[in-house]
Amino acid sequence: MRWSVLIVGFLLLSGSATFGIEESTIVRVTTYCRDEGQLRAASNGRCLRNGHCAVDPKKIPYGSKIVLGDEELVAVDTGPAVVSRKAARRSGRTAAERNAIVVDRYFETKAQALAWEKSHPHFVRVRIVPPESRRTKNAAKRVAENEMTAQRPPSTPNWVN
Repeated sequence: MRWSVLIVGFLLLSGSATFGIEESTIVRVTTYCRDEGQLRAASNGRCLRNGHCAVDPKKIPYGSKIVLGDEELVAVDTGPAVVSRKAARRSGRTAAERNAIVVDRYFETKAQALAWEKSHPHFVRVRIVPPESRRTKNAAKRVAENEMTAQRPPSTPNWVN
C-alpha cells in the first residue's frame, strides 16, 4: 500500500502540467493572418505581429516561447479552433498526432502564411519555454549577486598599510 501511494505521488509530481520546466512536445502548426479578418488585435486586445502565435492558455501559458527549429514564437493569443485542437484531430495520422497541441502561427499577409505552410510539415516537435515568474527572476538575481561577492577579493584592513 505504501509503495502504491509513493508511486502515485511521484507520478503526480512529475506530470507535464507544471509550466516551470522547459519541455519538448509534438504540435500541429497552423497559420492565420490579418487578411482573414484579423484586425491585428488578439483576443486579449494585444497587437499581433510576425513571431506571435495563438495557443491554448491552459496547456501553454501566455508569454511562453515556442521554439520551432531556428525560429522562436511568443504565445500571445488564443482561439476556439486552437483550444479544441480541431486541426490535430482532423489531420493526425497517429494517436500522438491526433492528441497534439495546436499552435496557430500569425503572419502579416496571406502569402507569407501559405508559403510557410507549403515549406514546413504540419506536425513538428517544438521546445516550449515557459515565461519566467518573478520568483524565478529574483532567485536568479540573488544567485548572480552571491557569485559576484564570492569572487571579489577580500579587502585589506586599514592597519596593514
